[in-house]
Amino acid sequence: MTNYKDSGVNIDAGELLVKKIKSIAKETNRKEVLGGLGGFGALFSVPRGYDEPVLVAGTDGVGTKLEIALLSNNHNSIGVDLVAMSVNDILVQGAEPLFFMDYFSCGKLSVDVAEKVIIGVAEGCKHSGCSLVGGETAEMPNMYDGGKYDLAGFAVGVVEKSKIINGSKIIPGDRLLGLASSGLHSNGYSLVRFILKNTFGDDYVQKAKNLKLFGDEFLLDLLMKPTKIYVKSIQKVLKTMNSEVHGIAHITGGGLHDNIPRVLPSNLKVILNSSSWKIPDLMNWLKSEGKISKNEFYRVFNAGIGMVLLVSEKRAELIRDLLTENGEKVYEIGEVIANHEDDSQIEII
Repeated sequence: MTNYKDSGVNIDAGELLVKKIKSIAKETNRKEVLGGLGGFGALFSVPRGYDEPVLVAGTDGVGTKLEIALLSNNHNSIGVDLVAMSVNDILVQGAEPLFFMDYFSCGKLSVDVAEKVIIGVAEGCKHSGCSLVGGETAEMPNMYDGGKYDLAGFAVGVVEKSKIINGSKIIPGDRLLGLASSGLHSNGYSLVRFILKNTFGDDYVQKAKNLKLFGDEFLLDLLMKPTKIYVKSIQKVLKTMNSEVHGIAHITGGGLHDNIPRVLPSNLKVILNSSSWKIPDLMNWLKSEGKISKNEFYRVFNAGIGMVLLVSEKRAELIRDLLTENGEKVYEIGEVIANHEDDSQIEII
């Protein structure tokens, strides 16, 4: 008799994974979670305290950082990256993350690998105060070679309608506060891998395990450093000074060059002073080794800044101090000016 396993799909392995991760997911539960993993849909009640709650949704992946995770057999932190990319996106509009769902697809399911990934997802959820309420594990034979897999994540948050941050309040004179990134985060890795392969050869990951280019950290550890989650520190600011935060930009794919203009009114531009913050050694090395132009560099990498707050000039110092008190490294990196010439909305000097 033919069964599903003959085609490459192991139902038993999928059920074992669900059993293993139920307790992991439960550790992330907020009080609004109704039920547990395993149902057809996840139930979550809208938190109390909102007069006009607006739901904010975001979805993302981790790009080709996954390739380095696979080649190095390092699956412990990629789940944190997955959560970070989505919750940081919805945070931009002032949302408090509520719950998260993941999608794990592979050619052949390794319960051990998938469990490690989900442990990372749960850790990311704890850092951002949201609940892991469900997901999907798809075993698809012949779609992925060897032990390869792919990830996608989906976050939902809530914000009071009157406190939505959409950039409409940004005015000339506003200051830009840049929050330091933890590293490359989860963007630009196709170019990173291209440069590393050209420099060290096909076995660049193995070499990176034992190579120290900057200080005491191995290159592989720098490459795999999890994306920073900014939820708790920024929410502290928004709870007390929401009206003074006029815009927020998550410095994701597109870098500073493309992401800050996404929140700017068309009649405004920003001037950034690149000497006002420290660009990480790894990124400077990649720029030099890869012979990357200045414009391309600021479009591909975060350049050491993971999140930008556009705030009122009179409250900039106070907001900076509050962020610092909550563990962020903060730089005043520029200001907003009028855009009279209708040209690029960002200038980096």
